[in-house]
Amino acid sequence: MSLAESRPRECGPVRGRPRSETVERAILEGVMRLLEDGVPLAEISIERVARTAGVGKATIYRRWSGKEELFVDVMRAAEPPDPVLPGTSMRDDLVVLLESLRMRGLVSRTSAILHNAYTQMKCNPKIWAAYEAEVIAPRRRMGLEVLRRGQRDGELRDDIDLELANDMFVGPMLARSVLRPSADLPEGLAEQIVDTVLAGLRPRARM
Repeated sequence: MSLAESRPRECGPVRGRPRSETVERAILEGVMRLLEDGVPLAEISIERVARTAGVGKATIYRRWSGKEELFVDVMRAAEPPDPVLPGTSMRDDLVVLLESLRMRGLVSRTSAILHNAYTQMKCNPKIWAAYEAEVIAPRRRMGLEVLRRGQRDGELRDDIDLELANDMFVGPMLARSVLRPSADLPEGLAEQIVDTVLAGLRPRARM
Protein backbone atom coordinates (compact mmCIF):
# COMPACT_ATOMS: atom_id res chain seq x y z
CA MET A 1 0.00 0.00 0.00
CA SER A 2 1.40 3.42 -0.91
CA LEU A 3 1.60 6.42 1.36
CA ALA A 4 -1.28 8.31 -0.18
CA GLU A 5 -3.50 5.24 -0.25
CA SER A 6 -2.93 4.63 3.46
CA ARG A 7 -4.11 8.11 4.49
CA PRO A 8 -7.84 8.61 5.13
CA ARG A 9 -9.15 10.91 2.45
CA GLU A 10 -11.40 12.89 4.78
CA CYS A 11 -8.35 14.05 6.77
CA GLY A 12 -6.78 15.93 3.87
CA PRO A 13 -7.12 19.61 3.00
CA VAL A 14 -10.12 20.67 0.97
CA ARG A 15 -9.51 22.55 -2.26
CA GLY A 16 -11.65 23.92 -5.03
CA ARG A 17 -10.95 21.33 -7.71
CA PRO A 18 -11.01 17.50 -7.63
CA ARG A 19 -7.88 15.74 -6.49
CA SER A 20 -5.74 13.54 -8.69
CA GLU A 21 -4.83 10.50 -6.61
CA THR A 22 -1.81 9.80 -8.82
CA VAL A 23 -0.45 13.34 -8.51
CA GLU A 24 -0.99 13.47 -4.76
CA ARG A 25 0.68 10.10 -4.31
CA ALA A 26 3.67 11.30 -6.33
CA ILE A 27 4.01 14.39 -4.14
CA LEU A 28 3.80 12.51 -0.83
CA GLU A 29 6.22 9.85 -2.01
CA GLY A 30 8.51 12.57 -3.34
CA VAL A 31 8.84 13.98 0.17
CA MET A 32 9.55 10.51 1.55
CA ARG A 33 12.28 10.00 -1.08
CA LEU A 34 13.95 13.20 0.06
CA LEU A 35 13.78 12.02 3.67
CA GLU A 36 15.19 8.64 2.65
CA ASP A 37 18.10 10.48 1.00
CA GLY A 38 18.82 12.20 4.30
CA VAL A 39 17.65 15.68 3.32
CA PRO A 40 16.76 17.63 6.51
CA LEU A 41 13.20 18.92 6.77
CA ALA A 42 14.53 22.47 6.91
CA GLU A 43 16.00 22.01 3.42
CA ILE A 44 12.90 20.45 1.85
CA SER A 45 11.23 23.35 0.07
CA ILE A 46 8.07 23.24 -2.02
CA GLU A 47 10.24 23.87 -5.08
CA ARG A 48 12.45 20.89 -4.24
CA VAL A 49 9.43 18.65 -3.64
CA ALA A 50 7.98 19.73 -6.97
CA ARG A 51 11.18 18.80 -8.81
CA THR A 52 11.39 15.44 -7.04
CA ALA A 53 7.73 14.60 -7.72
CA GLY A 54 7.81 15.90 -11.29
CA VAL A 55 5.01 18.42 -10.80
CA GLY A 56 4.70 22.19 -10.74
CA LYS A 57 4.71 24.21 -7.53
CA ALA A 58 1.17 25.39 -8.29
CA THR A 59 0.03 21.76 -8.26
CA ILE A 60 1.30 21.39 -4.70
CA TYR A 61 -0.17 24.69 -3.53
CA ARG A 62 -3.59 23.67 -4.85
CA ARG A 63 -3.50 20.83 -2.33
CA TRP A 64 -1.49 22.24 0.59
CA SER A 65 -1.10 25.79 1.84
CA GLY A 66 2.60 25.27 2.55
CA LYS A 67 5.21 22.73 3.53
CA GLU A 68 4.02 22.53 7.14
CA GLU A 69 0.62 21.23 6.01
CA LEU A 70 2.29 18.95 3.45
CA PHE A 71 4.63 17.41 6.05
CA VAL A 72 1.70 16.70 8.36
CA ASP A 73 -0.01 14.73 5.59
CA VAL A 74 3.23 12.87 4.80
CA MET A 75 3.61 11.82 8.43
CA ARG A 76 -0.07 10.90 8.71
CA ALA A 77 0.24 8.75 5.61
CA ALA A 78 3.33 6.99 6.94
CA GLU A 79 1.76 6.21 10.32
CA PRO A 80 -0.85 3.53 11.05
CA PRO A 81 -4.37 4.91 10.44
CA ASP A 82 -6.43 6.22 13.33
CA PRO A 83 -8.56 3.47 14.87
CA VAL A 84 -12.28 2.89 14.49
CA LEU A 85 -13.72 2.57 17.99
CA PRO A 86 -16.06 -0.38 18.64
CA GLY A 87 -18.30 1.69 20.92
CA THR A 88 -19.24 -1.36 23.01
CA SER A 89 -17.86 0.05 26.26
CA MET A 90 -15.44 2.63 27.59
CA ARG A 91 -12.94 -0.11 28.36
CA ASP A 92 -13.09 -1.56 24.84
CA ASP A 93 -12.64 1.88 23.26
CA LEU A 94 -9.70 2.70 25.52
CA VAL A 95 -8.00 -0.59 24.66
CA VAL A 96 -8.34 0.18 20.94
CA LEU A 97 -6.94 3.70 21.41
CA LEU A 98 -3.94 2.45 23.38
CA GLU A 99 -3.34 -0.39 20.94
CA SER A 100 -3.15 2.24 18.19
CA LEU A 101 -0.48 4.06 20.20
CA ARG A 102 1.42 0.80 20.67
CA MET A 103 1.39 0.14 16.93
CA ARG A 104 2.64 3.67 16.22
CA GLY A 105 5.45 3.09 18.68
CA LEU A 106 6.44 -0.11 16.90
CA VAL A 107 6.36 1.58 13.49
CA SER A 108 8.46 4.54 14.63
CA ARG A 109 11.04 2.15 16.13
CA THR A 110 11.39 0.11 12.94
CA SER A 111 11.40 3.09 10.55
CA ALA A 112 14.61 5.12 10.72
CA ILE A 113 12.99 7.69 8.42
CA LEU A 114 10.00 8.20 10.70
CA HIS A 115 12.17 8.38 13.80
CA ASN A 116 14.40 10.97 12.14
CA ALA A 117 11.41 12.96 10.89
CA TYR A 118 9.80 13.04 14.35
CA THR A 119 13.03 14.32 15.86
CA GLN A 120 13.38 17.05 13.25
CA MET A 121 9.72 18.06 13.52
CA LYS A 122 10.11 18.72 17.24
CA CYS A 123 12.98 21.09 16.41
CA ASN A 124 10.82 23.01 13.93
CA PRO A 125 8.12 24.91 15.89
CA LYS A 126 5.89 25.60 12.88
CA ILE A 127 5.87 22.03 11.63
CA TRP A 128 5.41 20.57 15.11
CA ALA A 129 2.58 23.02 15.86
CA ALA A 130 0.82 21.96 12.65
CA TYR A 131 1.28 18.26 13.47
CA GLU A 132 0.05 18.80 17.01
CA ALA A 133 -3.05 20.70 15.83
CA GLU A 134 -3.96 18.37 12.98
CA VAL A 135 -2.98 14.96 14.40
CA ILE A 136 -2.27 14.93 18.12
CA ALA A 137 -5.12 17.21 19.28
CA PRO A 138 -7.88 15.25 17.45
CA ARG A 139 -6.58 12.00 18.95
CA ARG A 140 -6.66 13.54 22.41
CA ARG A 141 -10.21 14.78 21.86
CA MET A 142 -11.19 11.26 20.85
CA GLY A 143 -9.84 9.87 24.11
CA LEU A 144 -11.59 12.54 26.18
CA GLU A 145 -14.89 11.83 24.46
CA VAL A 146 -14.54 8.13 25.30
CA LEU A 147 -14.02 9.05 28.96
CA ARG A 148 -16.99 11.45 28.93
CA ARG A 149 -19.24 8.70 27.62
CA GLY A 150 -17.87 6.32 30.23
CA GLN A 151 -18.57 8.82 32.99
CA ARG A 152 -22.06 9.42 31.66
CA ASP A 153 -22.75 5.67 31.47
CA GLY A 154 -21.51 4.99 34.98
CA GLU A 155 -18.24 3.27 33.96
CA LEU A 156 -16.14 6.03 35.50
CA ARG A 157 -16.49 7.88 38.80
CA ASP A 158 -18.20 11.28 38.64
CA ASP A 159 -15.41 12.97 40.59
CA ILE A 160 -12.65 12.07 38.11
CA ASP A 161 -10.79 14.85 36.29
CA LEU A 162 -11.06 13.63 32.70
CA GLU A 163 -7.99 15.49 31.45
CA LEU A 164 -5.93 13.86 34.19
CA ALA A 165 -7.54 10.47 33.60
CA ASN A 166 -6.72 10.65 29.90
CA ASP A 167 -3.07 11.30 30.76
CA MET A 168 -3.12 8.36 33.16
CA PHE A 169 -4.22 6.00 30.38
CA VAL A 170 -2.05 7.39 27.60
CA GLY A 171 1.03 8.22 29.68
CA PRO A 172 2.31 4.67 30.30
CA MET A 173 2.14 3.78 26.61
CA LEU A 174 3.89 6.98 25.58
CA ALA A 175 6.54 6.41 28.25
CA ARG A 176 7.22 2.93 26.87
CA SER A 177 7.21 3.94 23.21
CA VAL A 178 8.85 7.38 23.35
CA LEU A 179 10.74 7.94 26.60
CA ARG A 180 11.97 4.35 26.90
CA PRO A 181 12.64 3.27 23.30
CA SER A 182 14.23 0.01 24.46
CA ALA A 183 11.21 -1.01 26.57
CA ASP A 184 9.03 -3.87 25.40
CA LEU A 185 5.74 -3.13 23.61
CA PRO A 186 4.20 -6.61 23.81
CA GLU A 187 0.76 -7.67 22.65
CA GLY A 188 -1.72 -7.27 25.46
CA LEU A 189 0.00 -4.18 26.87
CA ALA A 190 -2.99 -1.97 26.01
CA GLU A 191 -5.36 -4.23 27.95
CA GLN A 192 -2.95 -4.38 30.88
CA ILE A 193 -2.66 -0.59 31.12
CA VAL A 194 -6.40 0.03 30.76
CA ASP A 195 -7.39 -2.56 33.36
CA THR A 196 -4.74 -1.40 35.83
CA VAL A 197 -5.80 2.25 35.63
CA LEU A 198 -9.52 1.43 35.61
CA ALA A 199 -9.14 -0.53 38.84
CA GLY A 200 -8.70 2.79 40.65
CA LEU A 201 -11.15 4.88 38.59
CA ARG A 202 -14.30 2.73 38.44
CA PRO A 203 -17.23 3.71 40.64
CA ARG A 204 -16.96 2.32 44.15
CA ALA A 205 -19.31 -0.50 45.01
CA ARG A 206 -22.20 0.64 47.22
CA MET A 207 -22.48 -1.12 50.56
